[in-house]
This record gives sequence, structure tokens and C-alpha cells, in this order.
Amino acid sequence: MNASLTTPALRPFLPQDAGVVAQIFRDAIEELTDEDYDEAQRAAWMASADDEARFAKRLAAQTTLLALRDGEAVGFVSLKGNELIDMLYVRPEIAEEGIGRFLVAAIETLARGRGAKTLNVDASDTALPFFEKLGFKPQFRQSIAIEGEWLANTKMAKALSGVAEAHR
Repeated sequence: MNASLTTPALRPFLPQDAGVVAQIFRDAIEELTDEDYDEAQRAAWMASADDEARFAKRLAAQTTLLALRDGEAVGFVSLKGNELIDMLYVRPEIAEEGIGRFLVAAIETLARGRGAKTLNVDASDTALPFFEKLGFKPQFRQSIAIEGEWLANTKMAKALSGVAEAHR
């Protein structure tokens, strides 16, 4: 069976995942964002995973889920609080195979179950069309400073229907 047609497994982030998750993060930025961000911006962005212990601590402080295919991590998503997708990254070679949609659907279900009415994301210029396809609406543009570089993104939001409302 084609791996792209199989449903991935889902599991929580564990401290020993730090290295592979940091590599997915760096690879996705390096290979998928080059049309929207210059080399210096991408290098600054990727540098936030250089200290893997600190990166792991950030992910462990949030609800972080990994998508697995054949036991290998192929993507991850983190939910900060109950309403903010802080990170969503997939291996670049499978970026168009539905892993991102799978991870967002899982985190939406989790956020909704925790009582969130809205799910927010600070979407990179590269990820903006992806989130729009999933029903997120642009709210405003913003710039953030990372390692002395300014990166633009868009604050987006999606209204979540409650479980009780969905069953009426």
C-alpha cells in the first residue's frame, strides 16, 4: 500500500523526540519557505531549534502531537494554551500528503474538547494558503523579531463549533 494513502498514527511528544522534531522543524523551514523568506530570515528562524533541550522544553510545556508513519515521525503540531497553534511542521518530502491537515484536525478536536471557541495561528507567509483552505480567516499582519531578523506572518483565527452545538 502506498504510504501516502495510509492514515498516520498520532502520539504525544516525548523528550527523546527532541532531535527528530528539531530536524523536521529545520528541514521544513529550509526547504519550504525559501520563496517567502530570505536566507538570513530562514537561518534565524531555524536557530530557535539549535538548543534542542530548550526546544524540547518549549514543546513539552505545550500539548504537542506527532504524526507517525511506519513508526517514524513525519510531522508535529503544538497547541499553546487551548487556543493557539504554536507550531505545525511536516517533513518537506511529504508536505502535500495530508499530514498537516491530519495534525490540525487532531488539534482542533482537542481544543474544542477543552472548551475553546476559537483556534488561532500566527501563519507564516508560506503557510497562509494552507490555513485558509482549512477555514482560518486572516485577522491582521504582524512582524516578529528573531535573532535580529524581522519575519512577517499573519494572525489567523477559526471559529470552533462546540460539541453540543455540533450534535444539535
